Amino acid sequence: MRQINLGMIGGGTVGSGVFDALQRNGGLLSSRLGVGVNLSKIAVKAFDEPRPAKIPESLMTTDWETMVKNPNIHMVAELAGGITIARTMVLTALTLGKPVITANKALLSAYGEEIFETARKHKTNVYFEASVAGGIPIIKSLREGFIGNVITHAYGIVNGTCNYILTRMKQEGADFNIVLKDAQKLGYAEAEPSLDIDGHDSVHKTGILASLAHGFWVDPKKIHVEGIRGIDRTDIQFADRLGFTIKLLAVIKKAPEPNSQNGARVQVSVCPTLIPNGHLMANVNHSFNAVFIRGDVVGDTLFYGRGAGKDPTASAVLSDLADAALDLQYGSHHRIAPFSTRDPHGEVLPMEEVVSRYYVRLTVMDRPGTLAKITAIFAETKIGISSVIQPEGNEGANVPLIFMTHEAPNAAMTRALTEIARLEVNQARPVMFRVENF
Repeated sequence: MRQINLGMIGGGTVGSGVFDALQRNGGLLSSRLGVGVNLSKIAVKAFDEPRPAKIPESLMTTDWETMVKNPNIHMVAELAGGITIARTMVLTALTLGKPVITANKALLSAYGEEIFETARKHKTNVYFEASVAGGIPIIKSLREGFIGNVITHAYGIVNGTCNYILTRMKQEGADFNIVLKDAQKLGYAEAEPSLDIDGHDSVHKTGILASLAHGFWVDPKKIHVEGIRGIDRTDIQFADRLGFTIKLLAVIKKAPEPNSQNGARVQVSVCPTLIPNGHLMANVNHSFNAVFIRGDVVGDTLFYGRGAGKDPTASAVLSDLADAALDLQYGSHHRIAPFSTRDPHGEVLPMEEVVSRYYVRLTVMDRPGTLAKITAIFAETKIGISSVIQPEGNEGANVPLIFMTHEAPNAAMTRALTEIARLEVNQARPVMFRVENF
């Protein structure tokens, strides 16, 4: 049996998970492939760093460049993270014609076009199943399984930290800051949690999914993002009374009209969103992830599983190792193109043009005529109101007022809330979340 030698960069959480998985199931992997996958070397920052797995020192090196350039290393797994030195590592391997396996969504988000073009130029491939949603096989499904479909809708709960926080807030009626501190103690959230709770981690993943679904590279700077810092338990409670659950939701939705060059126009956003309680996505709880895909042929599909952690991510890396090893065994570098070829004129729909339903919570003075002033502004901006709630038992100087609207452009809603915020009766910044009914 031929041996394919793997050089791995990074021995931290993911790298240790891959090392453990190969120790446990490497023989099984090889027997199924008919090709041996041999972990030859692991490049690390230092030999004495704490790591989840006990990796033999003889297997480690601190010289990643010599390892990557070694002709006896046939493929490279970049599991170090970051985007600066990782970019250099990946491009070095690809320039040598070596396939690269990566779990680095931030790197692909920032430099994906360059990386995939380099792979194409040097007749090799990049494998990135582990970059989105951990152990859920969503990359291969979008790239290969749904190749005969027009993807009209894709929704994702792709950040376990945010989902854990929002789940606890709903189930326990807890405040955001209290649950965030618990998430940090449990290791779900970093000491500096902004990458997760401000939505940036989800943006990295959402851009990759959108690019796969629609065949053009999605610039992460064009993805509208709102995090979960501003979510109050009051909104979670009111949403539940209305039959909804608030999730940080990635939305990838094809607009009905193409652009002037006949390319797709696609909404790509990451925002707190109300989801009907009866939908399966509303019941994805704690640190689990889920991705919902609607294709014009296949219909609705849902993928659910662990979105992070060393074992789910290692499972995805092993899947990519298998594909890379088989491609090397049979001398193939031809795979389904991930981006940039299917829709060269595709574009991200500007957020002001996105049409949605909305949940709005206002804090207003309890005086006659207040509701009339607010509904007049909605009428002027051509926003229809489907329901209004002023909860009993909140009488006093300031009271909450909750609106559910019909569909309206985001620009109209922004204008309306700007005008409402200027009213004398308004006592706090208006709160607005989008509503998806699937």
